[in-house]
Amino acid sequence: MYNYKDMEDTIVAISTAAGAGAIGIVRLSGKDAIEIADRMFVSKGNKKVSEMKSHSVCYGDVVDVKAGKSSLEREIIDEVLLTVMRGPKSYTREDVVEFGCHGGMMSVKAVLVLATDLGARLAEPGEFTKRAFLNGRIDLTQAESVLDIINAKTKAFLKVSAHQLKGQLSLELDLIRQKLMDIYVEIEAIVNFPEDGINVKNRPDIADRILVEKDKVRKLLETSDHGKILKEGIKIALCGKSNVGKSSLLNVLLKQPRAIVSSIAGTTRDSIEESVQIKGIPFQLVDTAGIIAPRDLIEEEAIKRSRMHFQSADIVLLVIDAGSGLSKEDIEIMENVGDRNVIVVANKCDLEQIADIEKVRRLLKDPILIKVSATEGFGIDELETAIVNNVWHQKTVDTHGVMISNLRHVEALKKCFSLLEKAEQDLRGELSLEFISEDIKISVNFLDNITGRNIDHDLLDNIFSQFCIGK
Repeated sequence: MYNYKDMEDTIVAISTAAGAGAIGIVRLSGKDAIEIADRMFVSKGNKKVSEMKSHSVCYGDVVDVKAGKSSLEREIIDEVLLTVMRGPKSYTREDVVEFGCHGGMMSVKAVLVLATDLGARLAEPGEFTKRAFLNGRIDLTQAESVLDIINAKTKAFLKVSAHQLKGQLSLELDLIRQKLMDIYVEIEAIVNFPEDGINVKNRPDIADRILVEKDKVRKLLETSDHGKILKEGIKIALCGKSNVGKSSLLNVLLKQPRAIVSSIAGTTRDSIEESVQIKGIPFQLVDTAGIIAPRDLIEEEAIKRSRMHFQSADIVLLVIDAGSGLSKEDIEIMENVGDRNVIVVANKCDLEQIADIEKVRRLLKDPILIKVSATEGFGIDELETAIVNNVWHQKTVDTHGVMISNLRHVEALKKCFSLLEKAEQDLRGELSLEFISEDIKISVNFLDNITGRNIDHDLLDNIFSQFCIGK
């Protein structure tokens, strides 16, 4: 546990989103939370907050204690429901009091200001969750999962984050840690107490045991690509020459008329970016300007941006017009695709198909090709399935299990894996056990960095600074 001097403070913050709403919550946490609440709250039955049982709710008023009058005569700030949660059975393991005010900035702000006038300090971003971590209620992976739940873009990632909040990742890491510590202690005993006659010839057996734990780390790392996708999403660029139906396709995928659709070539003169979920995966769709010979400086800049999005996209939807022959622009775009991850969308398939599909397949070396009609709506389900299969590489993703989605965790696991791989190989060779022991010890430290057993104070502050104030 870290000795932060401000842990002695009682903190307060508004814990609901800004703006008008049905309820606004002001949260107090710390050793003086109940005393401060006692001074600013008058229940309808004149019951003091200090007399309330933990995890109980009381109806009453927040009153202006600065008026210098008796509690019954003071000006009422707001009519509230007050909830008491005494430590250690609270989110922070401290005494916590929450005021359920009427929604709206004026009422909750007035309650917040009154609490600070009575001695509470405004909470820093993420300080409530930070206290939960520092007081041992949750570890660092669980604390980070709170932020992931708040920022989840899909139900699938919400489910992954909820499992991590329950401590499933911590449990997996603790099991690996315990096995490695057993190996570390055994090697240290061989090194430090040779007179006890401990068998040094069991190096291959120890190497096999390290291999088992290394494989567990590897399997966790293998989930990181899918975890990153569910957390951050995938960028898709819709590319193609002008007037092939990119904007119509964007609108169909978004299920709303976001882009202007016209038969006039060059209608889209700038890139349009929108977020969408397709089968539980978050995507950033970018409708780019058609690749045409620029007629002015604006179109020249639009095409430049189109090429930029084309290069940075995770998936390129290359849209061609199935109702017309392949043009010079179509072929030029295909030749410039290179090794990009491309799905060809043959649009306007409700019309007579004239485009040379076999030539497209030859130019792009047999790409995924889906025939659709954006105006008629057919082929869209097949396109969405192809996009999702492209992302998951035909694999089934289990959102009920442990999934790594945090870059910090990935980096620590990679370093742990590398050290375990080295230790295993060295055990099968002739390297002195003292060096192998040190590698195992450092690998355990990397696991401890993830759960927060061993972490730099500055990194800890950086993690919690990403939270909103009040969480």
